[in-house]
Amino acid sequence: MNPQAWLDTAHALHQRQQPFAMVTVLRVTPPTSAKPGDKAVVTADGQIHGWIGGGCAQPAVVKTVRAALADGQARSIRISPADESREQQLSDVLEFGMACHSGGTLELFVDPVLPLACLTVLGDSPVARALCDLAPRVGFAVNLVAQGAQAADFAAASRVLANDEASEVAQQLGAQTWVVVATQGRRDMQALKAALALQPRRTWFVASARKGAVLKDSLVAAGEDAARVEAIVAPAGLAGMGIGPQTPEEIALSVLAAVVAAKRADVNDALPRALHDMASPAPSAPAAALTPAATRPATPATASAPSCCGSAKKAAATAALAAAPQVAPAAAVAAPKSSCCGG
Repeated sequence: MNPQAWLDTAHALHQRQQPFAMVTVLRVTPPTSAKPGDKAVVTADGQIHGWIGGGCAQPAVVKTVRAALADGQARSIRISPADESREQQLSDVLEFGMACHSGGTLELFVDPVLPLACLTVLGDSPVARALCDLAPRVGFAVNLVAQGAQAADFAAASRVLANDEASEVAQQLGAQTWVVVATQGRRDMQALKAALALQPRRTWFVASARKGAVLKDSLVAAGEDAARVEAIVAPAGLAGMGIGPQTPEEIALSVLAAVVAAKRADVNDALPRALHDMASPAPSAPAAALTPAATRPATPATASAPSCCGSAKKAAATAALAAAPQVAPAAAVAAPKSSCCGG
C-alpha cells in the first residue's frame, strides 16, 4: 500500500483528535503475506488503513489496539499457528493463537496515539495567559474561557469562548477533566460556577487560601454541591513545596506542574491526599515564612524509643517531619543529639 495513504489517514485522525494505533510488522516467519516494516493505522472500531497481513491476524490486532487505546500503553504481540483461543504473556510479548492454514508467524508493535489531554483555563489574567502559552508545550490542548475574550489574544489556545456563563460553557465544552480558574478578581464567582458546571476531575483556583475559603462558602450558599466545592484546590499549584512563585509565568508554571502530576496520577475521582496537601499549604504557615527542610526544627525522640537506629521508628519520624508545617526561623533548630549510629 502507498505509505502516503496511511500517513494521510493518521494526520486526519490526529486533526480530529480521534484515537488510533500505529501497528508495525517487526518480524515474520514465512509463509506470511506481510513483510517487516509494513504498517497500518488501526482504530478502535476495527478499521485498518494500511497493510499488516491477511484477515487471520486482524482479530488479534484489533483486540490489542483496543486495549492499548484504553490504557495508553504500547504492546508487542506475536501471532502464530495455534488454537485461536490461546492468549498468553511471554516475557514482554503477548502471544495469540491463529488457526489460519498458512502456518506463518507475525510479530507486531502496537503504538497508541491518543488525543491531547485538555486543560480548560477560565480567566483573562496574566496567569491565565501564561498558562495558555505554557500548557501546549507539555502536551495539553487549551480551552480558554473569559468574558469578552478575543481569540487573537490567545493564539496558543485550541478554543476561545467569550462567554463565561455556566450553562453556555457547559454546552460548548461538555465535561472536562482538568480546569484552572485564574480570574484573579475579575468575575471569580462566574468562573467558579462555570468550572463546576464542567464536572471536572480536578479544579484549581489561583487565589489565597483565605479568599478561596470565602468564595467556597459563597458557592455553597448559592446552591452548589458542597462536596464538589470543597474539592476545589486553592491555592493552586505547588506553593507548599517551597517553589515560591512570584511572577505570573512562575505561578503558571507551578499550577501547570500540579496539573501534570494529576494527569500522571491517572485517577478517576480524586488525587492522592499527598498531592492535595502539596497544593494546599497549612494556613498557619505564610508563604514568607517557608524554609528549606534542612532548617526545620528537629522532631525530638521519645524516651520510650529503644534505639535511634530502628528502621520503623526512623521511617515514622521521617514521615511525621515531612508532614509537619514548615516554619521559621532557622534559629529555632534544636541542637543535634548524640546518635548510637555514629552520625
